Amino acid sequence: MGTDQHSPASARAARMEEMRRAERARARRNRVLVIAASVVAVAGLVVGGVALVHSQSDSDSGKDTAADAKGGSGHFTTGADGVRTWSGKLSRTHVSTKVTYPMHPPVGGNHNPVWLDCNGDVYKEPVRDENAVHALEHGAVWVTYTDKAEKADVDALAAKVKRTPYSLMSPYKDQDAPLILSAWGHQVSVKSASDPEVDKFFAAYVQGKQTPEPGASCTGGVMK
Repeated sequence: MGTDQHSPASARAARMEEMRRAERARARRNRVLVIAASVVAVAGLVVGGVALVHSQSDSDSGKDTAADAKGGSGHFTTGADGVRTWSGKLSRTHVSTKVTYPMHPPVGGNHNPVWLDCNGDVYKEPVRDENAVHALEHGAVWVTYTDKAEKADVDALAAKVKRTPYSLMSPYKDQDAPLILSAWGHQVSVKSASDPEVDKFFAAYVQGKQTPEPGASCTGGVMK
C-alpha cells in the first residue's frame, strides 16, 4: 500500500523543509546586507579621511602662510662682550614656506621641518635660512661670511668648524659684517678667525643652555 503524501507527518516534514529554505534565504539576505553595509561604511571612512586630510592640509597651509607673514618681532640687545641677544620671542613652528626673518643671518624663528646637516659641515654655497635655523634649534653654531672676509680667516674658521660637531659654515651675502657667528637667539660679529670671541662663542653656544632641543641630531638632514 502506497504512502499518503497528504498525511500529517508528510505535511509536517514539508513545512519543516520550507522553514529551513526560508531560514537559508534569510541568512543569505542578511549576509548581503552586512556586506553592503560594510562597503558603505568603508567608503564613508575613505571619503571622510580624504576630506579630513584636505581640511588639515588647508589648515596647515593657512598656518604656514600666517607664520610666513609674521616673520617674528623683537630686537637685539648687545652685551658687554659684544654678543647680541634677541629680545623678542623666537617661535619654533615647522613651516614649508619661505620665512621672512627680521635679522640676517636669522638666529631663530619658524623654520623648515628638515634641519641642515651641522656635524662640522662647511658649505661652499649659500644655504636656506629655514634649514639652517632648524640646525640652530638643535644647538649648532653657524659661521657665516661675505666676500669681504679675508680668505685666511675663512679657511681658519672652516678648519675649526670641521673639527667641531654641532657647527656649520656657509657664505652669506646679506649680513652687516664680513664674519658672523650665530646660535639660537644669539649672534656676534668677529674681526678675524683669531678673535678671542670665536672660541668663547663656540664654548658657550655649541649645545649651550640656549639650545631648544639639546642632543637632537645634526646629521641625516639636508646637505644643501
